[in-house]
Amino acid sequence: MTPRLPARSAKDIIPILERRGFRQVRQSGSHIILRHPDGRRVTVPVHANRDLGRGLLRQIMRDADLTVEDLL
Repeated sequence: MTPRLPARSAKDIIPILERRGFRQVRQSGSHIILRHPDGRRVTVPVHANRDLGRGLLRQIMRDADLTVEDLL
């Protein structure tokens, strides 16, 4: 059984993505767009220190090819 998805804010997720090779390429309003050298792209909305919704967090994980263990 997979562990429960932890609540994370954008400020927690961005450093995890950067450690995985993603780099910020631009920002559009409150959305930060990160790109990986292999072409993957992830958009992370930054709204103060609020936690990302579970559905949005799952989409970011899918786009970045992350697992729940990567977030722990």
